[in-house]
Amino acid sequence: MEFNFADMFEAIVDVVPERNALVVGDTRRTFGELEERANRLAHHLQAAGVRSGEHVGIYAYNGVEWVEGLVALYKIRAVPVNINYRYVESELRYLCANADLVAIIAQYEFASRLAAIRDELPTLRHLIISDDGSGANTEGLDFTEYEDAIAAGGQERDFEVRSGDDVHIIYTGGTTGMPKGVMWRQEDIFFSLCGGIDAFSNEKMQRPEELSERAAASPAGGINFPIAPLMHGAGQVTTIRGLIHGDTTVLTRRFEARDAWRLVAEEKVNVLGITGDAMARPLADALEEMQDELDLSALVSIGSSAAIFSQSIKDQLMGLLPNILVVDSVGATETGMNGIKIAVKGEKPRGGPATVQPSLDSIVIDDEYRLIEPGSGVVGRLARTGNIPIGYYKDPERSAQVFFEHDGRRYSIPGDFATVEANGEMTLLGRGSIMINTGGEKVFPEEVEGVLKGHPDVFDVLVVGIPDERWGERVVAVLQPREGKTPSVEELAAHCRTEIAPYKAPKQVFFVDLISRAPSGKPDYPWAKSFAVAAAEASAKSVS
Repeated sequence: MEFNFADMFEAIVDVVPERNALVVGDTRRTFGELEERANRLAHHLQAAGVRSGEHVGIYAYNGVEWVEGLVALYKIRAVPVNINYRYVESELRYLCANADLVAIIAQYEFASRLAAIRDELPTLRHLIISDDGSGANTEGLDFTEYEDAIAAGGQERDFEVRSGDDVHIIYTGGTTGMPKGVMWRQEDIFFSLCGGIDAFSNEKMQRPEELSERAAASPAGGINFPIAPLMHGAGQVTTIRGLIHGDTTVLTRRFEARDAWRLVAEEKVNVLGITGDAMARPLADALEEMQDELDLSALVSIGSSAAIFSQSIKDQLMGLLPNILVVDSVGATETGMNGIKIAVKGEKPRGGPATVQPSLDSIVIDDEYRLIEPGSGVVGRLARTGNIPIGYYKDPERSAQVFFEHDGRRYSIPGDFATVEANGEMTLLGRGSIMINTGGEKVFPEEVEGVLKGHPDVFDVLVVGIPDERWGERVVAVLQPREGKTPSVEELAAHCRTEIAPYKAPKQVFFVDLISRAPSGKPDYPWAKSFAVAAAEASAKSVS
């Protein structure tokens, strides 16, 4: 057996076939049932011409289609590609073309968007669409119904030998605006993100068989509830981890705080996975109201990944649930997990967004690739060695900047800065670029600026992120209008939504007489951010 997700999943199936693997609403799949349906879907995909190494998109909300599709693709050594369901047609067109998708597994709700771009995707050969109850129009699409595809395929496990080198791609927002496909070997992503290295002891697993041996020896697996959408890396890797560790994964189609707590109680969830304040704050507020009506005795841990959540909310949750662990895990799609921190009630931050215990192979280095000395106060670049991605798909130039070799050692250095405390912990200082992280979603300012400049009333504009209590950062625009024009934020947001996903549109707009730029024409982002923060504070005071 290899450190391959399909191999490890099948080993779990063989020892605990009757254990629940997946719970989505009223739908439950045991490991045995998930195995059979994934085999059938895999055989259908093969019959449709999907081959080893080819890329297949999954375009859906959290649900059985996502998980069955993921497992089926692993089985035939095809490469799953996540599609952000928030994308409008221009973004969807770009991703599907950039990823060279040969097939897509989607839900009815997204059929009209696919129909609008279908003729512009020459590599796309096959569509499977699941009836999600939306009643959406599928006119203009030649596709196979999802359940028909399942029924058509054989249930045999007769696939070719697989490898730890089989690829998994996670498309993520990047510093060029449009998303980039981060290519991982499955063995590397296992050790970086899916439990191959114990987060607390930094011990590395030696044999893939250890997972099924542990599952066979345990009367029941854990029950995990990752709220994050599977279209993001955080949701994907948590779900993959459950599948290969023999745990039950609970999913919800969309996040609503009160419903989430009811699921935690009803399904006896042990680990709740969230993404920063955007989820933590409404969850904490809802729990204040619902605590007496819920049995949360099975809950052991609440963990945030992809976005740190605020100490005040951690304190609130620990006050309501004094017996649970509250954990931050930090990392990036380009590095894997960089570190972990167990929250302590009332703890004060040490001068940075987060101070964490580094994971194995996570380091802070200077410009000469030398380790930063603990307690020196020197700011360096956060890096990871060991099990890291291969690179960005079809972007050798950017790959060479982020993933490279120095003195025989491979590094991933995506651009975050950090210092090393005297006790060896890392204090993260944030990305050196102008990336905006709003509720775990990455927004690149130049992309938004380009769309805003297409509005007839806009002369010049800079887009920045400013602190936001719920979302971590919110997208705002510092805008120089055309003479005599004052476009409203609602008008500008509506304009943006014709080209980009709604979460990228500015939530506030501050007008200036002249945008500050360097003599070369380069934007002055520090000025724009300083102006926006001051303007937002003034606006808040005037309202209060």
